[in-house]
Amino acid sequence: MIDAKKIETNRVSEDFIKQLAGYGLATAEILYRLPDHPRLLQTYIWQDYDIAPDFPTLIKFLTFWREKLEGPLHSVRVGHSKLIKPAEIKALDGEFRLH
Repeated sequence: MIDAKKIETNRVSEDFIKQLAGYGLATAEILYRLPDHPRLLQTYIWQDYDIAPDFPTLIKFLTFWREKLEGPLHSVRVGHSKLIKPAEIKALDGEFRLH
């Protein structure tokens, strides 16, 4: 009989799979104007896995912001870092067992 809890813990995280596919952690500092007080700026920090330099996930979020939220965007500052670099992952060609 297969234990469902054991299968759950052996699954690979979706975030890890994204990192292997070239995604890195993107952080955006979004400054926007308050709807009721347009002279005041508010900060929102957004963070997700995304692909530089196109940032499709961030662009999708900012498009949603412009279409659905009332606070007009003032500026967006983006930082990006690949957490897994190519030199850190090496594919193994075989299996070695020690007794």
